[in-house]
Amino acid sequence: MPEPVRLEGVLNLYKPTGITSAKALYAVRRILREKKSGHAGTLDPLASGVLLLCFGRATRLVERLMNLRKGYEATIRLDVTSDSLDVDSPLVPAQCASVPTEAGVRSALATFMGAIQQVPPAVSALKIGGVPAYKLARRGQAPELSARTVHVYAAELLAYEWPVVRIRVECGRGTYIRAIARDLGAALGCGGCIMALERTFVGPFEASSGWTLERLGLVPEPSSALQSVQSLMPMLPDAPTGSGNGLR
Repeated sequence: MPEPVRLEGVLNLYKPTGITSAKALYAVRRILREKKSGHAGTLDPLASGVLLLCFGRATRLVERLMNLRKGYEATIRLDVTSDSLDVDSPLVPAQCASVPTEAGVRSALATFMGAIQQVPPAVSALKIGGVPAYKLARRGQAPELSARTVHVYAAELLAYEWPVVRIRVECGRGTYIRAIARDLGAALGCGGCIMALERTFVGPFEASSGWTLERLGLVPEPSSALQSVQSLMPMLPDAPTGSGNGLR
């Protein structure tokens, strides 16, 4: 009996809010009936938008896909904060000396452009001694995370009506929008907590063209939603020498 044909390619999934990236991947695996898979960049349960899922040989492209520029739109509350820096955790009122003006918000936001130093959120998947920081935080421990250099290519104020700010950010790998919310609030003498977050693009993959789980489950040939490895290669950053991220 011939072996079944293995699927291969990348799916631009529009992840809904309320589920983890791992659960979204598992749901698509069940639809496609393909086990060899991975995702290129986690989205928090609160967040929606572009989640790139790789299948078959395309799993070797995960690192290169993660190096693509990303876009986000975020809604931030300045009058509260939380342990996770979003509204999925209990909210704590923040003391603000005065209500920031729109000009003040624009000025503060501009300081996040370029190569900046950013301390990741304590509730994150970064590992400390082999243990994810969020697990340490759940145990009541305070993980000490060092600042890292991240790159922000655009930071634009879309709307502001106290205490809610809506911003657009374009950034490189490893940038936490929750940390930008925290640090923007600190720069304004306020709190900073994500209310809503959408990843609008990853490289050439746009949220507007992403597949929903519902739509994917209805098409006769869901594998047709995958973008081929060959078509992706010209769009991806070069793999570092010896990284093993090329395809042969």
